[in-house]
Amino acid sequence: MKSIIISFLYLFIIQIGCAQRPTIKRPHCENEKFDKRVSELISFTVPVISPEQLKDMQDEAVVFDTRETEEYQVSHIPGAKLLGYNKMDKSQLEGIDKDTPIVVYCSVGYRSEKIGEKLQNMGYTNVYNLYGSLFEWVNEGNEVVDENGEKTKKVHTYNKKWSKWMDEDAGEKVW
Repeated sequence: MKSIIISFLYLFIIQIGCAQRPTIKRPHCENEKFDKRVSELISFTVPVISPEQLKDMQDEAVVFDTRETEEYQVSHIPGAKLLGYNKMDKSQLEGIDKDTPIVVYCSVGYRSEKIGEKLQNMGYTNVYNLYGSLFEWVNEGNEVVDENGEKTKKVHTYNKKWSKWMDEDAGEKVW
């Protein structure tokens, strides 16, 4: 009897170990190394969308930049509002229905995912994280604007280490 139970447990463990995790349908960054880094960095707790998908829904969505003020001032996606990360400005959420599409982004997607989780916990039901965030937006040739709403090539890349994920010809790196 003991050997039957052990055999059953052994087969059960092998079956679980051999089971494949479901593949998460997600966009991909153009740079394979950056794509790998982003996919390892985030947990996919907030649905992800591509820059192309954001452009398609930008008129109906509220777009929030979840970086810090100094990063936002250098450049941000046109129409994006500063929500922040360390001190999330909840006043920016006033008047936004819980089912309104909301897109969050940061530099690469980690901070925005954390803010996206907070928004979900606050009852917002239609929250998306921009996959690859501002770096992928710029890498794909999309426009950014400065604090005055003027088109710029400058992008705050957080620091020298993270700046490697923004393509050299995509813009001027600032940190």
